[in-house]
Amino acid sequence: MISPLATKTAQMIDLAAGRSSTPPRTRLKSVPAPNLKDKSRRFAWRIVEATLYRWSPAAFHGWRCFLLRLFGATVGRGAHPYPSARIWAPWNLRLGDVSSLGPRVNCYSVGSITVEDHVTVSQGAYLCAATHNFRDPAFPLVVGEILIETGAWVAAEAFVGPGVRVGSRAVVGARSVVTKDVPDGTVVAGNPARQIGSR
Repeated sequence: MISPLATKTAQMIDLAAGRSSTPPRTRLKSVPAPNLKDKSRRFAWRIVEATLYRWSPAAFHGWRCFLLRLFGATVGRGAHPYPSARIWAPWNLRLGDVSSLGPRVNCYSVGSITVEDHVTVSQGAYLCAATHNFRDPAFPLVVGEILIETGAWVAAEAFVGPGVRVGSRAVVGARSVVTKDVPDGTVVAGNPARQIGSR
């Protein structure tokens, strides 16, 4: 049994390291309905994404980084966003140095998605920064920031839900469903994802 003192100490360490000990579900927040400016920006990005971005050769990572920055993304040096990777709203994306969004990755960036340095998000993975409050009859949209820290790997077709932090050097196994934080250096797999090892 974990003592209250140990729990409190762990929370203090998390806060000192800039990590939140708040469960992902309680980090979700409601957002207003999109206004005309939001819809116009989304429309413009959809045209660019469907043409200049998606039709670019796979090796033209610099060109796609330029397009993402043009639409407000923060993109580090040597980043590798692949042409079939879908980004819902680039202005809510931060992609670190030498990080990769592989083929068919889906960044549903209604909320903020931060992918730190030297992170690999493999083919078909889904980073979902929004959901709905199904307990509310109005079914409102809620968002939660996704943070994938330095050196982590999100393997093929994994799902990372809103409000989730994937810790430094952690591994999310292929086709896993992650709805809770993954501690640093932890290997998780399954649906729901559970720890199966360490790195």
